[in-house]
Amino acid sequence: MMATQTKQLEDKNLKVIKDQIEYEALMNKKFSQYSNSCTDQQLKSLCQELSGVHRSNFDNLKNYLDSHQ
Repeated sequence: MMATQTKQLEDKNLKVIKDQIEYEALMNKKFSQYSNSCTDQQLKSLCQELSGVHRSNFDNLKNYLDSHQ
C-alpha cells in the first residue's frame, strides 16, 4: 500500500513539474514576442530580461526532470 501511495505522489509531482515547464515555456515565448513588438527601449529591455528569466526557469526544471528519470 505504501509503495502505491509513494508512486501516486511521484506521479502528482511529475504532473506539477510538467505543468510548470509548459507555463515557463509559454511565458518565455510571450515575453519574447512582447519584446519584439515594443518600441520603448526600457520596456523592450524589461521584456527581454523577463523572457530570459522564464527561459532559465524552464531550463532548470527540465534539467531537474531529466535527472530524475
